[in-house]
Amino acid sequence: MSLVEALLVVLAGVAAGTINTVVGSGTLITFPTLLAFGVPPVTANVSNTVGLVPGSVSGVVGYRRELAGQRSRVLRLGSASLLGGVVGALLLLWLPSSAFDAIVPVLIALGVVLVLLGPRIQRSVAARAERRGGIPDHGVWWVWPAVALTGVYGGYFGAAQGVLLMAVLGIGVVDSMQRHTATKNVLALLVNAVAAVIFILVADVDWVVAGLIAAGSIVGGQLGATVGRRLPPVLLRAVIAVVGVTALVVLLA
Repeated sequence: MSLVEALLVVLAGVAAGTINTVVGSGTLITFPTLLAFGVPPVTANVSNTVGLVPGSVSGVVGYRRELAGQRSRVLRLGSASLLGGVVGALLLLWLPSSAFDAIVPVLIALGVVLVLLGPRIQRSVAARAERRGGIPDHGVWWVWPAVALTGVYGGYFGAAQGVLLMAVLGIGVVDSMQRHTATKNVLALLVNAVAAVIFILVADVDWVVAGLIAAGSIVGGQLGATVGRRLPPVLLRAVIAVVGVTALVVLLA
């Protein structure tokens, strides 16, 4: 890899770290970049996952204020993300990529629709839950399995994982969009981290590529926290929708 290519990979890491912290889908920047520079697809996917973990940590740190008071919620939902991430990473190693090609666009499209309709759906969910005693801090009953399934998807590929998590949290958990973003960052970090550990143990990681992406994504994580925290709820939903639609276009192209 030339010096120019290495610099471009770092810049892709910065962009991915920024987008991942605010929404998710940073993989749609780094993964095609690696493919364009001749990195084999599986190696690119594995190395990209490993490289983006430090950026995820950076994003979590950047949103630490919004995590205050969410310990029990994060611990409960985090177990779902860990389980899903393990299953997804193993599926990547065992199954052909065509296995998920059909379902991934459907999941992303569903996530975008749910994010846009989130407030209306959330009011309906809250009304039903209120008749049963209210919504627990960790969300309605289906939030845990939904987070686990999102973790499976995230461990397998991960593009737009954040869109799906924001849809689940926005509808099933009563809290602000900014606090949901903070929770989403932790859950996505857990998925990426457990998948990265598995990949390091059993797959071929290009450590030069992973290191370049890590360097960029750490910077991007801080940029994303600064930008994302300033977005009002309506604009944040719009950004999530735009990123989700962009992910659909890229994956279907």
